[in-house]
Amino acid sequence: MASHDLLERIRERLDELNRSERKVADVILQDPATATGLSIATLAQAASVSEPTVNRFCRTFNAKGYPDFKIKLAQSLAGGTPYVSRNVERDDDAASYGDKIFGATIAALDDARRALDSRLVERAVDYLIQAKQISFFGLGASGPVAQDAQHKFFRFNLPVIAYEDVLMQRMVAAASHTGDVIVIISYTGRTRELVEIAKLARENGAVVLGITAPDSPLAAECTETLSVVTPEDTDVYMPMTSRMIHLALIDVLATGVTLRRGEDFLPHLKKIKDSLKATRFPPSETE
Repeated sequence: MASHDLLERIRERLDELNRSERKVADVILQDPATATGLSIATLAQAASVSEPTVNRFCRTFNAKGYPDFKIKLAQSLAGGTPYVSRNVERDDDAASYGDKIFGATIAALDDARRALDSRLVERAVDYLIQAKQISFFGLGASGPVAQDAQHKFFRFNLPVIAYEDVLMQRMVAAASHTGDVIVIISYTGRTRELVEIAKLARENGAVVLGITAPDSPLAAECTETLSVVTPEDTDVYMPMTSRMIHLALIDVLATGVTLRRGEDFLPHLKKIKDSLKATRFPPSETE
């Protein structure tokens, strides 16, 4: 596995480590950049373990020893964001859980950016630019993402609407036909109703674009899927990083449609923007 995945591999294998090795991992994940400059003795002291434990930890991640591990860690930082997703703990204070949430979001967005398949984006934009009508479907935490998509896409002179009610989604899917595009947003891709709705829409001739997990039941029923892979601790807490990635992907698709429309379409967008000027106080003048 490529070295730039080292930090993610450490995070994913935390539960497999013994208690002492977990202490080493926690120190490294807390501040990876600082860890690259620590001696083995300093790292062992910071983690309250022995130096042999540090070496054993390094070999667990296919390093020949601590010096080799530090090189791989530095390469990991150079290859991507230094922020690592860490779960919120019950005794975290505001500084801790705030840092974890921002860090996890930055890391997840960077991972999604590097994994984004531009060819799939182009195909999705092709469908959207040719659509006679676009509908965005989302349930639960994905509902506001669907509403955000409606807010952006209505500017393109296309009939567009967002639905958060599963019965309305089912009726729209049943009434759809060739030329309609339905975009279904789901973090897990395992919500039974959405999978059935995607199948129903395609049976009626609609194109179904999924923003969801790869290899999920929903992805299997979509015409095209923009895959989103992000670790989320949703057993207790609400979805956070996945929602931010979904919003970013909506921006990517909206930008793709805007650019495909060309310069002749820009006056229309400017007219909409200018219509808001009267609703706002002018900016304060600075001396």
